[in-house]
Amino acid sequence: MAIARFPGLVIDCPDAGALAGFYASLLGWKVKAEADWIEIWSEDNKTCISFQQVDAGYRAPDWPGQAVPQQMHLDLMVEDLDAGETAAVELGATKAKEQPGTTFRVFLDPAGHPFCLCLS
Repeated sequence: MAIARFPGLVIDCPDAGALAGFYASLLGWKVKAEADWIEIWSEDNKTCISFQQVDAGYRAPDWPGQAVPQQMHLDLMVEDLDAGETAAVELGATKAKEQPGTTFRVFLDPAGHPFCLCLS
């Protein structure tokens, strides 16, 4: 029996509102904002990603390098990689120069965190 359940993830970033808006649009989730803490929630309210404001000293990950480790990344499932790429880039993502696979694509969110769009 599990002693905990996984409701979500917290991401540090320089602009919590902007990054929450990016992921809310990408996933079609709703935003709940409080001061410098913003959450986005799945339609069933069972999964949450939180965004915590970092006012000073934020350093974006250096993927694929390790000078500043990636710290975390999201794998998001899509049915069509090309359509997913188009939508992610339109929302503000940058496609990473290095693409190590064929069934997924690596992007950087507006704060520099890597995330992957993976074929479902």
